Amino acid sequence: QLQLVESGGGLVQPGGSLRLSCAASGFSLDYYIIGWFRQGPGPGVEGISCITFGGTTNYNDHVKGRFTISRDDAKNTVNLQMNSLKPEDTAVYYCYAHFYDDYWGQGTQVTGSA
Repeated sequence: QLQLVESGGGLVQPGGSLRLSCAASGFSLDYYIIGWFRQGPGPGVEGISCITFGGTTNYNDHVKGRFTISRDDAKNTVNLQMNSLKPEDTAVYYCYAHFYDDYWGQGTQVTGSA
């Protein structure tokens, strides 16, 4: 079965850290662009970071300097290291893979306690 599976979410206090992982099964992430999105309590889905197959990264202004995206090709995984977490980072986080086809993970909940 071709799928992405996120893990690593949880409850964290302000200023804390979490590392989310996005693992692919049934296919290789080698040539895929991988993105992380999140859906908070409000409407809409926010794109927060992406990484190309060459390792070029991008971040939105809300997470720049706090979050780091990286690839682990040996584990066929993309990670999102989240530091200095804030209550407003509370959301369901999804990873997305794009090449000639597209995959979404099922999401993992991150809850920042106030």
